[in-house]
Amino acid sequence: MIDKRITIFAGHYGSGKTSVAVNYALYLRRKFPDKKITLADLDIVNPYYRTKDSADVLEKNGISLISSKYANSNLDVPSMPSAAMSLFDDKSLLGIIDVGGDDRGALAIGKYAEHIKEEEDKNVLLVVNVYRPLSRTAADIISIKEEVEYAGKFAFNGIVNNSNVGNETTLSYIENSAKIIDEVCQKTGLQVFMTCKPMFISDGDYFTLNGLRHPFTFL
Repeated sequence: MIDKRITIFAGHYGSGKTSVAVNYALYLRRKFPDKKITLADLDIVNPYYRTKDSADVLEKNGISLISSKYANSNLDVPSMPSAAMSLFDDKSLLGIIDVGGDDRGALAIGKYAEHIKEEEDKNVLLVVNVYRPLSRTAADIISIKEEVEYAGKFAFNGIVNNSNVGNETTLSYIENSAKIIDEVCQKTGLQVFMTCKPMFISDGDYFTLNGLRHPFTFL
């Protein structure tokens, strides 16, 4: 896993991208205790689970949060916080961006397309849960990838396997999902940036793909 100054997470409904974004911010805090870290919630699609729900834990860990004033309200409109420009202007900080779950959500970040294009130190990551209805096959995932890229005017360079079935998740579920993600990578040229696991699976466990043992790259 190669950390960059700007990391963008996008994914379809139920992919768990917001949870990944929050946990990645906390990971960066542990790795870079003296760095400024900012998480920008640009998700205009999903009003039910947002980074603002984790505002307290982010603040406790010295992580700045940028979110729409409509977050956690019953309004869901494309009102983008102007403060998000600080992620591109302030080269001293590490920025994480949480983007909406489909092509409509990706439109929110389209206004920053030129800044994203000019930023060389970045990862743009597609978060996938193969156990959600719209992303069960490699073809489904590739379709999501293409529609989000078109709307957001950016290209993914990596994929996050966040496949799980909640408390019923086992290593066999993750291994099955890894096969589907590997097929996506073979067809698109994307690389797996991280494979996530629930906290109740031991840190020392691994999953098997193509006869090889693979450690979890993000805990």
